[in-house]
Amino acid sequence: MDKINWENTNVLVTGADGFIGSHVAKALIERNAEVITIVRDIKKSSNIDILELKNKLTIIQGNLINFQDCERTINEYDVDFCFHIAAQAIVGPANRSPLSTFESNIKGTWNILEACRASKKMKGIIIASSDKAYGQQKKLPYTEESPLNGYFPYDASKACAEIIAKSYFMSYGLPIAITRNANTYGDADMNLSRIIPDVITRLLKNEVPVIRSDGTPERDYLYIKDAVSAYLALADNMHRKEAIGQAFNFGTGKPISVLELYNKIINLMGKNVKPKILGEAKNEIDRQYLDSTKAKNVLGWEAEYDIDSGLKETIEWYRKFHR
Repeated sequence: MDKINWENTNVLVTGADGFIGSHVAKALIERNAEVITIVRDIKKSSNIDILELKNKLTIIQGNLINFQDCERTINEYDVDFCFHIAAQAIVGPANRSPLSTFESNIKGTWNILEACRASKKMKGIIIASSDKAYGQQKKLPYTEESPLNGYFPYDASKACAEIIAKSYFMSYGLPIAITRNANTYGDADMNLSRIIPDVITRLLKNEVPVIRSDGTPERDYLYIKDAVSAYLALADNMHRKEAIGQAFNFGTGKPISVLELYNKIINLMGKNVKPKILGEAKNEIDRQYLDSTKAKNVLGWEAEYDIDSGLKETIEWYRKFHR
């Protein structure tokens, strides 16, 4: 396989109506790719509208848990490359409703993989996993050699999807690679169950922000521009044996506690508000952060934004959006 040239390449981006998927779709459109996405629900407003992509990509109404929808899209639109990013990605609903999470995250993945296997044109498939697939580890930071100990529904769904993807690579030579991203934040994340957009939005509305945990959990936060560059760096290297069939960590390697993160946001926004700490988050891992050395060595990728520079841009975007 040769290095992919995105111009006029037909690329399926699942989840392009969501946060990360919409930014990946936008970056591919800017590289003159023909982007196709499968959308289950046509919403009043999704990230496709917010990032002004509606007239720049092809939207298929369908459901990833329906194999025929996946197969028809890949065949009819002559898809050459696939970024499988769609998922039920929120920990709270995943804990409350594990079956729908397993269905969308695991069955949705095997349907995409099987439809790609049946296609004669597919040059590469990137499967979006998560640092959550590692679960709780004694040894930090997580490397790609750390076992996948996802014990809670969302974490387990990501670990399962990875194992199935690997089996398609080992059994059928399907050209896959896997991303394990740290917590990703940035412009146009409309999911207010995530701490960064929630705190910024509440402060802009002069409301008291709420912290669901006790404020101590530590996470690695990756800015959306770095996340997009990670996906594209991996896709651009799919012709190399060092990348194909591999999983890669993408993070900053610099964990920060929820409370420290909160304090950074209020300082950057020039506010002085004590958050309401609920201390009720369940099935959450205490400390998580990633070692991205492999991505640096193999793909030449590393995060360019630290938490302060990423938050500054993010706050500025929400200020404009809420005006």
